[in-house]
Amino acid sequence: MNFKNTLLPIQSTLQSKGRLLDISQPVVMGILNATPDSFFNKGQDSDEAGLLRNAEKMLNEGAAILDVGGASTKSGAVLIETDEEMQRVIPIIAAIHKRFPQAWLSVDTYNAATAKEAVAAGADIINDVSSGRFDKNMMQTVAELAVPYIAMHMQGTPETMQQNPRYEDAVTEVFDYLRQVTDQCLEAGIKDIIVDPGFGFGKTVEHNFQLLNALNSFRMMGKPVLAGLSRKSMICKPLKVNPEHALNGTTALNMVALQQGASILRVHDVKEAAEVVKLFQQF
Repeated sequence: MNFKNTLLPIQSTLQSKGRLLDISQPVVMGILNATPDSFFNKGQDSDEAGLLRNAEKMLNEGAAILDVGGASTKSGAVLIETDEEMQRVIPIIAAIHKRFPQAWLSVDTYNAATAKEAVAAGADIINDVSSGRFDKNMMQTVAELAVPYIAMHMQGTPETMQQNPRYEDAVTEVFDYLRQVTDQCLEAGIKDIIVDPGFGFGKTVEHNFQLLNALNSFRMMGKPVLAGLSRKSMICKPLKVNPEHALNGTTALNMVALQQGASILRVHDVKEAAEVVKLFQQF
């Protein structure tokens, strides 16, 4: 499959609950981990008070979206029960929504039941690493909720994804997968779809850089593209650093992602990512 190195016009707004989010210029999504075992927590407190402090800090630093997750999807992680996930994320989503009612909130979940409860609590966007593979009710649920949906590519499951991932052509296979998922979303009735190639989810360092180098090709679907590069192994391994020392590398690759047409940067470090966006807009 041949991709043209062209940035095509894409959807410039997201609609949820009667509100519009302008993404005609790139925006930053801040990561709020309500889990005790994420690969990088940066000292985040996973209790409600700590997460509220982090939410306020990220909003002040320029986050357009806050992404709340209660189930770790790091390499080797085992899928958790829906009830446990809900206990972690629903109270914090409700608390953030009450404190910051104008903030756009995303829930990072692969469970339809969690998605439904999260939207009722104040979430505006569903971010599903499985693209509906882990819960057959997810797409129909999102369609009924009438909220934007982030569909991500992952080879295997979090528990197995880094066990020798293989592709004949990583870019083509990930593109074709997301195009099929997008079609399924549209058939289900989901109107606002964001595509995420899933950096680090069932990919080697080489696969990740192949995808980053061809990221603008994913715009051919006419959908906003999310890039989640923050402190991942594609940065840590080449630089021989751990996630705690991967901010500089993350900043560098976030600029590449913007140059390749990313609409959303999903990050742990909002201030630095927002600065990248501001500098990118000077070109």
